Amino acid sequence: MGTEEALALARELLGDVDQRFEHVSTAARTATEIARTVPAEDRELLVTAVVLHDIGYAPSVQRTGFHPLDGADHLKGLGWPLRVVSLVAHHSGARFLARARGLEDLLDVYPDEGGPVADALLYCDMTTTPDGRRVPFAQRLHDLHARHRDAPEVERRARAEREPFLRASVARVQARLGPAR
Repeated sequence: MGTEEALALARELLGDVDQRFEHVSTAARTATEIARTVPAEDRELLVTAVVLHDIGYAPSVQRTGFHPLDGADHLKGLGWPLRVVSLVAHHSGARFLARARGLEDLLDVYPDEGGPVADALLYCDMTTTPDGRRVPFAQRLHDLHARHRDAPEVERRARAEREPFLRASVARVQARLGPAR
């Protein structure tokens, strides 16, 4: 199971969900562009995980209402490789929000590999708006704050705890990319 199958599944599940397919499509183009930041043998894995990272938003997949976990559970049920499933489960610092929602034990079923592939997935997600526009990380972070300002206090705290993690991950990818041309 690779990128082509991932695109077909994402299109099927997310085609009618807001502009979520545009988000994953743009993020996948970014993944292709920054693939050199991960080992050569992990480049297709990166693009595949980026394409699938938000399938948990599809109504037919939702179980817990926490899209990283719902997407991972769905992929596991379809027989996707554990690394893809785990990257989806833990994408973009999901552990911070899972803890706030009391879902940490369910998320911990999936290994959190960290490292260059997880960083690159986060970078692609955090430089693409939900409607599929590329933006600088700082703008995406600002938009996240604005979008979630009315969230319950426990979630706002979790997002504040998550922010340094996001910043560090993006900085690692930018360092791997080297100086801007």
